Amino acid sequence: MAKRSAAGTPALALLAKAGITVSTHAYEAPGVAAYGTEAADALGLDHARVFKTLVAEVDGSPVLAMVPVSGSLDLKALAAARGGKKAVMADVAVAERLTGSVAGGISPLGSRTRLPVVVDESALRFDTVFCSAGKRGLQMELAPGDLVTTAGATTAAVAGG
Repeated sequence: MAKRSAAGTPALALLAKAGITVSTHAYEAPGVAAYGTEAADALGLDHARVFKTLVAEVDGSPVLAMVPVSGSLDLKALAAARGGKKAVMADVAVAERLTGSVAGGISPLGSRTRLPVVVDESALRFDTVFCSAGKRGLQMELAPGDLVTTAGATTAAVAGG
């Protein structure tokens, strides 16, 4: 069930302000653990097109990394993409505080604290990709170029197997 949305979350408000077309897709979110996989399965989507937003730290500085739910984040590749030496996953409480969203609902757009974003380059293979719209149970679908531009993101091969 897709619908056009102009607001509802900070991410959607930011996209609307930028004049970017986005479709939203609501789904029942059991919220067990694999939030991105749950979203892809609930919406019947290819796992390679649904991206999870993870909060990591590169040399102590927070960064958002987006990778397909079918894979994992390659921390060494993320560190290299950010010009750093070491990357680690941020603690969930830190991630939620920085973004203003709960785990499973973290969006690459509209975070409480503006953070650098690295999107796995595989996103560019698709006409549209899906990611959290800023809350559990709501995905947004948009062109990867619009995502990268609006987030001020860089693209790099940061997904692992």
